[in-house]
Amino acid sequence: MIMHHYRIAIAAAGILMAATAPASAQWLKHPTPGIPRLPDGKPNLEAPAPKTAEGKPDISGLWLTRGIYIGNIAKDLKPGEVPFQPWAETLYKQRLDNLGKEDPTGRCIPGGVPRSTAVPYPFKILTTHAGIVVVLYEAVHAYRQIFTDGRALPKDPNPNWLGYSIGRWEGDTFVVESAGFNDNVWLDNSGHPATEHLRVTERFRRKDFGHMDVQVTIDDPKAYTKPWNVTMPLVLQADSEILEYICVENEKDYARLVGK
Repeated sequence: MIMHHYRIAIAAAGILMAATAPASAQWLKHPTPGIPRLPDGKPNLEAPAPKTAEGKPDISGLWLTRGIYIGNIAKDLKPGEVPFQPWAETLYKQRLDNLGKEDPTGRCIPGGVPRSTAVPYPFKILTTHAGIVVVLYEAVHAYRQIFTDGRALPKDPNPNWLGYSIGRWEGDTFVVESAGFNDNVWLDNSGHPATEHLRVTERFRRKDFGHMDVQVTIDDPKAYTKPWNVTMPLVLQADSEILEYICVENEKDYARLVGK
């Protein structure tokens, strides 16, 4: 996507600037405390998943989606398995044909849910004892609150790009329900549409120390004939940190987008 920085490029720039500022200032190589390690000092990502004081898998940490789902969140599905409503399929094909010209993230608007998980940038999950789980997204420096205090989703919400989220545990799976989105959410860069009726359910299951799957259910009866699922694998980013992401600074691209 346009205007997005690349972590590799920034890391390389940090090396080039080493004469004036050490690259370690960005904490990209700072050891993460509490990480199980192999004899050579590398993180042991196959170690058992950590547990919370309540005996649940601890889903906190810095995570990155493995695989390029941002281009097409349905990439693992077979052709025809996305149950489009006719108008939504027509719109999707138009967006593809027009090279995503009207994508709202081109103006640095947050990508929404689950798109913010699909991006090739890490995000940090922070669990608290105050009835809330916080997600910090490197991309566009967005944040998300998942309330775990037993409240229900709002009945008449003010529409948001990231919606409203509540979470609960079902066994060892953390289940998040989100709703209250606006009517211009794109589920990915290719333009799978969603409307204000969108409801997203995410099921986070930490498999071991370094791997977690999130199964996403897309339920939007206005855009799709039935709910449909995708599963995105996540990998823990040990000994790293979120970088500053500035989208709008000196932006000169959007006015030049012409589509097809």
